[in-house]
Amino acid sequence: MPNWIEVALRTLSAVTVLFIITKILGKRQISQLSLFEYITGITLGNLVGYISLDLDSTWYLGFVALTVWVLVSVGAEFFTMKSKRFRDIVDGKSTVLMENGALLADNLRKEKLTIDEFLEQLRKKDVYRVADVEFAIMEQSGEINVMLKKEHQPLTADALGYRLTKEEEPKTVIIDGHIMPETLREAGYNEGWLHKQLRNLHLPLKHVFIGQVDSKGELTVQTGDKALPKSALPNPNAQISDLVAQLQDELTMRKKLALSDKDQLEYQEALDTLQNAMSSYQATSKP
Repeated sequence: MPNWIEVALRTLSAVTVLFIITKILGKRQISQLSLFEYITGITLGNLVGYISLDLDSTWYLGFVALTVWVLVSVGAEFFTMKSKRFRDIVDGKSTVLMENGALLADNLRKEKLTIDEFLEQLRKKDVYRVADVEFAIMEQSGEINVMLKKEHQPLTADALGYRLTKEEEPKTVIIDGHIMPETLREAGYNEGWLHKQLRNLHLPLKHVFIGQVDSKGELTVQTGDKALPKSALPNPNAQISDLVAQLQDELTMRKKLALSDKDQLEYQEALDTLQNAMSSYQATSKP
């Protein structure tokens, strides 16, 4: 057999075996690697390269080495699931870099992380001032996660005392002009309803690139060059009312979080001014 044919066949075999090994080791091997998994990935790549290109008579021993590495990796994954102590040895532990708003220089040196690198990681989290951070931790994967101080965290519906209805995942019921029957049934609709919605949009099924049904039962479609239905222009008065309501909510929350009576008084004065201005606007805007 010519060498080029042998190399081609062995490469195909090695790629197939490597694909099977990756499936066995799981998706984590692709996403977030621990130190052991990083070493395993490099070693497997070298072994597959040896199997593909080495033309000596013992090339098949590379598959033996692959098998041993797979067994070791699967065994390590098993023990990391069962033992916290073993998991700490193999995967490592997370390291606290900031606590109670204070930067822990010793832990930065321990992780061999410079101030410039730390600031870069903060900027990736949209944090540009160290003083805004309450807590920061380096995970086993090397990623740094941060928690902002309470006064710098964005307002949420829960903080404002709102109770929102549960948002359900939109169901993709049309892909490339083809209806997805199972997804359509999961959404609680049938093909008759779907075709009726498409007729209302004056759109043939074959022209739909993506079609989704949201939790409100509204069908939205993408044709590849436009989106339907088109969003209606909002009423200006309604927009102003919404913006004022959001501003009132934010001022109310900041008043609750204010640390001094003076600040609370200033927020209350701002609220009163805003409410008076809104009342005047509504009075003048009435027909």
